[in-house]
Amino acid sequence: MSNRMGHDRPRNLLLSAVSALLWALHFGILFRSALVTACPKSCHCMEKNSLAVLQCMSRNLENIPADLPHDTVVLLLASNRITKIPKQAFKDLNRLQELDLSNNAIETVDAGAFQGVSDVLRVLDLSNNRISSVPKEAFAKLQAKISLSNNPWHCECSLQEVLRELRLDPETVNEVSCHTAVEEEYAGKPIIKVLDSGINFCNFHHKTTDVAMFVTVFGWFTMVIAYVIYYVRQNQEDARRHMEYLKSLPSSSQISKDFDTISTVL
Repeated sequence: MSNRMGHDRPRNLLLSAVSALLWALHFGILFRSALVTACPKSCHCMEKNSLAVLQCMSRNLENIPADLPHDTVVLLLASNRITKIPKQAFKDLNRLQELDLSNNAIETVDAGAFQGVSDVLRVLDLSNNRISSVPKEAFAKLQAKISLSNNPWHCECSLQEVLRELRLDPETVNEVSCHTAVEEEYAGKPIIKVLDSGINFCNFHHKTTDVAMFVTVFGWFTMVIAYVIYYVRQNQEDARRHMEYLKSLPSSSQISKDFDTISTVL
């Protein structure tokens, strides 16, 4: 009896292994079928290490596809003609870990562009685009390693505050350069090196604001003084005219003399 059970045990283990393999194959077929069914026409969908990968590179896309599968883990949108990342563009992709938007024509990144994926995203590539500035809220709570190299950045206070919150890709950090800057001497230099040298773009911002405020206050002060001078001169002119008018009137002695002359004649 025990011998028979001993012989049956390997068979049971083999049957279990075969059953598990068939189940895995069946699940894999269903997964691929579901992935293909949900795949946008503009992309090629595949499964890599049981992860949903969407390859949408070099498809002349002008916008981010709206019908992306919710289980997308890797999204490759490089080398298209995308110009803008709108608010909540990836909000339904709560499993998205890698996003490649390099080599596009992106100029605008809206506030909240990565809302919904900021906690799960691990890699974000925005290199080789046309981004010069971004609102601070665009990358709010973003934990991903991010590449911002080869964009025409304008170095000023708001960009400095944005970079302070990001985890830049160390391999491309020196390629994030000032295309223009609040001070021309920093144009063409890597942003990180400029900031590491002790430069604070927000100081320039405050100085510019102070100068603008001074000019505004001085302008109002000048207008008030000009009005006061005009008012005084106008009153002086009115007073002069009034005096001339009074002088042109007959005096009281002259009126009495005329009255006496009239009485004598009568």
